[in-house]
Amino acid sequence: MISVHERGPAGVAGELDRFRREFYGCLTARADALFDLTDAVLCTDGPVRSLVEFSLVGEHRRGHGALYDALACGRLDIDRLRTALAGVPLPRAADGRLVLAVDVTCWLRPDAHTSPQRILCHTYGRGKDQTIMIPGWPYSMVVALESGRSSWTAPLDAVRLAPGHDAATVTAGQVRDIVGRLIAAGQWQPGDLEILIVADAGYDAPRLAFFLRDLPVQVLARMRSDRVLRRAVPPRQPATIGRPPRHGGEFIFGHPATWGEPDAATVADTRLYGRAWARAWDRLHPRLTHRSAWIDSAKVLPVIEGTVIRLEVGHLPSGATPKPVWLWWSGVDATTADVDRLWQTFLRRFDIEHTFRLFKQTLGGTCPKIRTPQAADRWTWLILAAYTQLRLARALTTDLRRPWEKPAPPQRLSPARVRRGFRHLRAKTTSPAGAPKPSRPGPGRPPGRRNNHPTPRYDVHIATTTNAKTSPAKKSKTVNPRPRRTG
Repeated sequence: MISVHERGPAGVAGELDRFRREFYGCLTARADALFDLTDAVLCTDGPVRSLVEFSLVGEHRRGHGALYDALACGRLDIDRLRTALAGVPLPRAADGRLVLAVDVTCWLRPDAHTSPQRILCHTYGRGKDQTIMIPGWPYSMVVALESGRSSWTAPLDAVRLAPGHDAATVTAGQVRDIVGRLIAAGQWQPGDLEILIVADAGYDAPRLAFFLRDLPVQVLARMRSDRVLRRAVPPRQPATIGRPPRHGGEFIFGHPATWGEPDAATVADTRLYGRAWARAWDRLHPRLTHRSAWIDSAKVLPVIEGTVIRLEVGHLPSGATPKPVWLWWSGVDATTADVDRLWQTFLRRFDIEHTFRLFKQTLGGTCPKIRTPQAADRWTWLILAAYTQLRLARALTTDLRRPWEKPAPPQRLSPARVRRGFRHLRAKTTSPAGAPKPSRPGPGRPPGRRNNHPTPRYDVHIATTTNAKTSPAKKSKTVNPRPRRTG
């Protein structure tokens, strides 16, 4: 399928108009106000600092009261919008396959005591290996990745993790729903290369691959350096009695003596990381137990085989000392070409971090002080729709570069530079929202009358996953190293 920036100007403009009309059809209540609010996100100058400032943008033709009313009382058909996002042209890898990245980003709300369903979110502190738990709303995001040097992605889905939700189960449901929509939209057809799902170490890759084993997908994820996997069972010798083993010898990430000779090895020179060495070992699997994530599984636990890749680079762009990266791929019998393709594809996963930063720092994804999680979901989907319009307008927007910026062709413009020229492009696109009708503000609360219905306050939930212990234990200081993870 032809990508967006490879189409002609007429085709790109038609695709943008088609998506804007479909997006307006997804707005089932307060449609005009929500559509104008999305245009204000696209046309405002500079980063978004305050939600009420959108009412001062010329593209937002309504007052600040209509702005807050649209977010609080508006309605959005999320299922229809998911279908619209799956139907637009999507970027593909160099070999033509679809590559989807999954990750969780948090909307931190530490002072919102009247906002329900807040969870303690894992964030990084300023110190080395320092983590801080801050209350907020975590969102599981799925985006399609591009190939080459680019910070663009194609967001496809966003699901807020409610208290008690398991990230692996929610992500598997997201991917299953997205793959079905991609197949229905003709993005994937029988005979095409399998879709590659890329994740970081926060996901249990074998478990995610087990959930998606009936779909045309492959899972590629990073593993922690303290994992211990098992080899395949060697052939059974004749006249051997007793119960046959289910697991072979140990493959300990931290002990090179257990690795043996790799099944594939490659060496490549990169621009940012210098020389990169990749070694792969075939048919390794974790030894599962009837506890934690697999406590509700069948009596006989599955053996989930895959390929382990160890990546080493010469140096990092930041100047820090590089550490080896361990990857697990749900496929087997990897060739040297597969190993090169997989570790380079994993490096493209970091493009989702650029998308998160644009959402939060430029488009104001976490700027509004919204009280209800339903309004937060509504605002998040508006941001996704706005970013999709920027991606579709990538080849149509005029580059309004700053004097200190270098000229760039349309296909090399960053999302922030495309947003600068969207205001001039908006006048040439379809705007189905109607003009505001004259009205007058309501009377409000009578003077001197107090509010006798205070807003309820809610506790912060602790994100309990299937890997957590049922009874908390007091942590004690110890000099022993961190125990290895076998499951």
